[in-house]
Amino acid sequence: MSATTRRPLALAAAVATAVALGATALATTAASNASAAEIPLSGYELTWGIKQSYRAYVTGMAAGTFTPADGATQAADNGAFTFTEGTGAYDSTSHTLALGFKGSLKIASTLHGFELALSDVRFDSRTAKITADVTKSGTTQDDVPLADVTVTREMTDMATRLTPEAATVLGSAGYSGAAGDPLTVVEKKTASPSPSASPSTSASATPSTSASPSPSASASTSASPSPSQSTSESASPSASPSGTSTAAPVSGDITDGTLGWGVKQSFRTYVVDGVAKGAITTSDGATQAAGNGVFTFADGSGTYDTDAETLSAAFAGAVNFKGHEDNGTYGLDLTLSDLRATIDNGTGELTADVESLGETSDGVVLADLTTDAADLTAVNDVITLSDVTAKLTAAGAKAFGDFYETGAELDPVDLSVAVAEGAELPGGDGGSDSTGGSSGSSGSTGGSSGTTGSTGSTTGGTGLTTDGVTGGLASTGAGVPVGALGTAAAVTVAAGAGVVLAVRRRRTDA
Repeated sequence: MSATTRRPLALAAAVATAVALGATALATTAASNASAAEIPLSGYELTWGIKQSYRAYVTGMAAGTFTPADGATQAADNGAFTFTEGTGAYDSTSHTLALGFKGSLKIASTLHGFELALSDVRFDSRTAKITADVTKSGTTQDDVPLADVTVTREMTDMATRLTPEAATVLGSAGYSGAAGDPLTVVEKKTASPSPSASPSTSASATPSTSASPSPSASASTSASPSPSQSTSESASPSASPSGTSTAAPVSGDITDGTLGWGVKQSFRTYVVDGVAKGAITTSDGATQAAGNGVFTFADGSGTYDTDAETLSAAFAGAVNFKGHEDNGTYGLDLTLSDLRATIDNGTGELTADVESLGETSDGVVLADLTTDAADLTAVNDVITLSDVTAKLTAAGAKAFGDFYETGAELDPVDLSVAVAEGAELPGGDGGSDSTGGSSGSSGSTGGSSGTTGSTGSTTGGTGLTTDGVTGGLASTGAGVPVGALGTAAAVTVAAGAGVVLAVRRRRTDA
């Protein structure tokens, strides 16, 4: 295996702190002895979730499992994976580092017939890639590039983009080029309360102008939880219209209305960009926002009573999810229509007629609804409820083939209904961002069907998108990346040891 090459990475502002540990000698030694360019590193952790929508697919529709081992762990609630005991080297000449990590991850689904394992996960700031050894069907392939990384000075929440090789590993061409989960590489600090507890402060004080152009700015958004992604992509109106209340009747008939709901973001991704390799089609007045976004159902009708805090509304439109095609037969063919929302003092239900593989069930209660709104109030003759929490019912879980557990949180619901003829609904019916017809995995646009490809357009909970796949930082002098030089390494090199440590190669045990 050829030695790992390196490219420039950012330098740390932590040099000031390292002075107390003897880093002055380090700078002197590095400047006078180019042969002692590599500084040994140890005690690092790498955290990466691959892609949130992929994790949701594995544990949801595929009814599969993630099994970390050999020191790797997974965060609660099907979260990201952490690989530990990272060792390697920092090159003070090229200002790069390369690290290999302990831990393995088995991914398996009996239902969808796949099993694979990742081990020897490595990060190289010069090549700006995450690699791993991949075992599938009893065969192991070494150093498979899984993602390109937008490297930042702090090495936290770095944007990633999945490679074509990763798409092959994950079983869907739709993952190629798609935004992955953010990557964080940090030194695992020991519990020694000393003056050196301030590196994070000095790191944050580093002028942001020395960071890579645009990726690091976008990386800071990656920490937002996935529910906010579903909320932000919704085309529905905001919660609190600025208008003043009118003297609308206390109760009466709903004259018009819209309901915005994405069902579940990970499910949309699974159908269009995942292994289902299918399409989503709206009809009968329903529309879908661009980029495989949420759905809007229109022509609301029903009744309301603001004194009793009750509302019951039905909406026109249908949405069909179709995938897993085999010689013209589909393993997934699900249609939701005749959506109805009821609210009674802050709680309620979302129902729909469900047709699955030719069998129809009317009035299925898909979700239990909860709203934070204190009361139902008509503003300019419109009642608006936004970000209504929707949780899957037992009947809803059955409608989705029991791939999601009862109580799973679905996309939030946005609701606007007019209580007087001519009342103007907020601009939440799709507008210029919505597309009728279908969203498919083909990537085509045009024709009367309004088909739009959405490969790579959906990020699973990270909120990260970036045009670039690499982005090292310029050198700023004799120093090391933030968090890159452990105390032991600093002392060793400052003492003149001049240790050159090769990057740890793969472990023999998969």
